[in-house]
Amino acid sequence: MENREELIQKVTSLVVENWTRLSTQPYQVPVGISARHVHLSKEHVEMLFGTGYRLTPIKALSQPGQFACEEQVAVCGRLGTLPRVRILGPERKQSQVEMAFSDCRGLGIQPQVRSSGDLKGTPGILLKGPKGEVLLTEGVIIADRHIHMTPEDSLWFGVSDQDRVSVAVNGPKGGVLDQVLIRVTQESRLDFHLDTDDANAFQLKQGQWVTIRKEVAR
Repeated sequence: MENREELIQKVTSLVVENWTRLSTQPYQVPVGISARHVHLSKEHVEMLFGTGYRLTPIKALSQPGQFACEEQVAVCGRLGTLPRVRILGPERKQSQVEMAFSDCRGLGIQPQVRSSGDLKGTPGILLKGPKGEVLLTEGVIIADRHIHMTPEDSLWFGVSDQDRVSVAVNGPKGGVLDQVLIRVTQESRLDFHLDTDDANAFQLKQGQWVTIRKEVAR
C-alpha cells in the first residue's frame, strides 16, 4: 500500500497538472462516450425480469447517482436484434433506448435526435428480457450531444442552461462538433456526452479533453 507521503505527492501532482491545464486552456471539458443503452421504468423492470425485481449496480457512471447495471436486454427491430444491451440505472418514469445512428440503421429504425426524456413521437422498439417482453410505442432516440455542468461551471464557461455551443477537437481527425447542448444542474459533474458514432468519427477517447468554443450558438 502507498505510504502517506507518496499519496500526498500524487494528489499534489494531479492538482498542479489540472491547474496548469485550466490556466492555459480554460475552456476544456472531459469526454464521456456513451454506448447504446436502455433506461427502464420500475414497471418495465418487473415485466422483463420478474415481479419485485431490482436492478443490480456494477459500476458508477460519471453523473452522480447513475450506474451501469448487471442486467441486459435484447433490443429487437424490424431488420435485426441487438442481443445484449446494457441497462443503466436508476429506474426512470419512462423507459427509453439510446443508440447511435449505425445501431438504428441495423435495426431498421428511423431515429430522431432528442434530449433524454423528450420522447413524444419517437420510434418504438421491442425489448426482451429473461422473464418477459415489453413493446415500447415510443422511446428510441439518438441522444443530443450535451455537456453536463453545475451552476458554478456555467459561470466559469460563460454559458447558461439550454445554450448551444461548439466543441473543438484536436488530433489527427480533429474538427468541430456543433449544436452541443448545455445542461446545468446542481447535481451534475462536468462531462461532454456524445455517442460512439461521433466519438469514432473524431477518434475521441474516454476522458480526453476537448475545448468549448467561447461563442454561444443559441
